[in-house]
Amino acid sequence: MRLVIARCSVDYAGRLTAHLPSAPRLILVKADGSVSIHADDRAYKPLNWMSPPCTLKEDDGAWTVVNKAGEKLIITMEEVLHDSSHELGVDPGLIKDGVEAHLQELLADRIETLGQGYTLIRREYPTAIGPVDILCRDSDGGTVAVEIKRRGEIDGVEQLTRYLDLLNRDPHLAPVKGVFAAQEIKPQARVLATDRGIGCVVLDYDALRGIEDDKLRLF
Repeated sequence: MRLVIARCSVDYAGRLTAHLPSAPRLILVKADGSVSIHADDRAYKPLNWMSPPCTLKEDDGAWTVVNKAGEKLIITMEEVLHDSSHELGVDPGLIKDGVEAHLQELLADRIETLGQGYTLIRREYPTAIGPVDILCRDSDGGTVAVEIKRRGEIDGVEQLTRYLDLLNRDPHLAPVKGVFAAQEIKPQARVLATDRGIGCVVLDYDALRGIEDDKLRLF
């Protein structure tokens, strides 16, 4: 990973246009090719970014990042304050909460509870930004990515959205639909998921274990 702290301005040219005026910012260049620009707030969320696959060209005073759609992120460098690279190695991945891991296992074993004709492709399907909990097919043969949480919040919907963006670039899988599954889904998360065409499923842990009625409530 390369970390650059610089006074810079940023212009995005693509489906929309956006401009960040000159200010000190952190620029992250990751091994997967992604480039993101961060301020000293907003927690983890970047001000602007370019997802892989993309190319980075460095000229005197400017970086130009271009993705396969021809969209450009132009970073005009005024002063570089820090520039370092670090080899992080292979990440072991997120160790999930025990309940989440068990929910994933149970749902994978009983994937037909998502709908008649559903079939499992695999658990922990790998992507460049981490594994999708479950990848399966619906009764029409369409690909479905399922993200499982104990408590469903906006962050989980954002995570699934990023997975769907990558998965839909694979012609062998596309089009890929998303399902956000949790024991409890917050109203804001449900609204965001619905707006993005992502289905929401409330999981009943006891029902999946066969203790109670084994039907999921699909909304």
